[in-house]
Amino acid sequence: MTEVEYAEDICTLPLVRRMAALLDRDPDVLNNGDPLPRGWHVMLFNPPTRQSLLRHDGAAHLGFSMPDLGLPRLMMGGRNISFEADIPIGAAVRRESRLGPVSMKQGRSGTFALLEVEHRLSIAGDKTTAVTETTSYILRPGDNGLENKTQEKTQDREVVDLDYPPDAGVRTIIPDEPMLFRYSAITDNPHRIHYDKVYAKKIEGYPDLVVNGSLPQMVLLDLFRDHVGREPARYEGRNREPIFCGDELMLMVIKNEDHYALEVKTAAGRLAIEGKAW
Repeated sequence: MTEVEYAEDICTLPLVRRMAALLDRDPDVLNNGDPLPRGWHVMLFNPPTRQSLLRHDGAAHLGFSMPDLGLPRLMMGGRNISFEADIPIGAAVRRESRLGPVSMKQGRSGTFALLEVEHRLSIAGDKTTAVTETTSYILRPGDNGLENKTQEKTQDREVVDLDYPPDAGVRTIIPDEPMLFRYSAITDNPHRIHYDKVYAKKIEGYPDLVVNGSLPQMVLLDLFRDHVGREPARYEGRNREPIFCGDELMLMVIKNEDHYALEVKTAAGRLAIEGKAW
C-alpha cells in the first residue's frame, strides 16, 4: 500500500433524502441521527474539482491519487464492503484511502489496467472504522475498438426466459436518462458517458449512455433490505459488462447456505452484475 490520503465530509440530511427519492423511497422518514442505509456512503467524499481540471471525458478527481498509465478511460469494476458500524445521518465523517495493487492486463481490445483502492471510513472523533471498502477500477486506452464489442443494446438482442427460485427477491428496473442524471448529481459525477449521449456514442463507441456502475448496486442493496429484512454486514459486487440507458434489468436476491447471491441480469439473460451479501 502507498501513503494514506485523507478526506472529510458531512453526511447531510438533504443529500440522504435525495438518494431515498431516487430509489423511490419516502425521503421524509429519514432524519438526522438515523443510521445511514448501508451502501449509501458512495454519495460522500466527492471532492469539488475545478472546471478547468476536469478530464476530457468529464471525470473529476476521485479523492485519491491515480497513477498515470497512459490509459485515459475509466470505469468502475466493482466494490467489496465490510460494515462494522453505522454512520449516523448528520455526522461528520473521515476517510483514509490507500492505493493498492495495479495490474496490467491484455484483453480482446488491447492493454488495460486493473487497480484497487482501499477506503476506511470513520465517524469524526472516533478512531474505530465504520466501513471498509475496496473499490476496483478499470483503465482503458483511448482508442480500443470498443465499437466492435458494444454495437447492440441489450434490448435489441433476443429476449429469453429468466428463471429464478420461487423464494428469491426480485425487482425490475429500467434506468432512464432522469435516473442517470439524478444519480450523477447526487454523487457529483460529471463523467460524460453518463449524460452526454453524443460523447458516449461518437467518442467512446458505446451504443447509448452508460449506467453508473454503482447505481444498480444501490438498488440491489435496497432489494436486500426489503427481502431479508435487515441491513447487510458485508457486500461484494462485480460489474461484468456495461449497462446502457433504457436496458430492462432484473435484480435478484437468492438465499444460499451461508450468504445471499445478488444478480443483475439484462432482458437477454446476460449477467451484468454479480455479488454476494451476508
